[in-house]
Amino acid sequence: MTQGMRRLEGKRVVVTGAGSGIGRAIALRMASEGARVVLADVDEGAARKVAAEIEGETLVHRVDVRRADEVEALVGRVVEEWGGLDVMVNNAGVGVAATAPDTTEEDYDRMMDVCVRGTFLGMKYAIPAIRDSGGGSVINMSSIAALVGLTDRAVYCAAKGAILSMTRACAMDHIGEGVRVNCIAPGTVDTPWVARITAGYDDPEEARARMRARQPHGRLVRPDEIAAMAAYLASEEAESVVGACMVVDGGVTAR
Repeated sequence: MTQGMRRLEGKRVVVTGAGSGIGRAIALRMASEGARVVLADVDEGAARKVAAEIEGETLVHRVDVRRADEVEALVGRVVEEWGGLDVMVNNAGVGVAATAPDTTEEDYDRMMDVCVRGTFLGMKYAIPAIRDSGGGSVINMSSIAALVGLTDRAVYCAAKGAILSMTRACAMDHIGEGVRVNCIAPGTVDTPWVARITAGYDDPEEARARMRARQPHGRLVRPDEIAAMAAYLASEEAESVVGACMVVDGGVTAR
């Protein structure tokens, strides 16, 4: 980060899935740029550990993004305690490594519920709050899986594709209200999720090596690189970025 950059001074930000990986990196980056951050996660303990790393003002809130009442309560809390909401980062997600025939219905339901329903509910309740606060930014977490076919990721690709399409539709619906809706499409990011996925293969190290190799720049994407993009999208510098899919993938989709 550029030394002393404080583009988000005083902004009220919610980050779902803030307890680890990309969500953790986004929460830390937003706070470092002056935002007040709500760290929301189904694992409240993990979110509290991340909050302890932040010097600025934070709230920790346990939320299951699949449940409308819990997402509504999350947004309601930040409006009640901080007087409004400026930025919503719908980052919570899950994935399973499987082809369509090998994906169980339970895994299908879980991926679609957390990724798609969770993003939908985040926008359903956050967009009116952001509008009423004078406008701001919604940042959804899609993936290059929405843009290219990845092996062993059939339903994950579908879920992330749905997030991309919903992002564009909502961007058109709400830009007139001062709410910018965009998404980020990371490549393979070095997070605990990658470790869980590769652990399911016969040779986890070989699986990890394949993940590295598909990025032309020869490594996994770092969580802080995704966080930097999120901070940009949350800032006033991105006022003309509307309905965009910001790709951070080391060149995968350029092939």
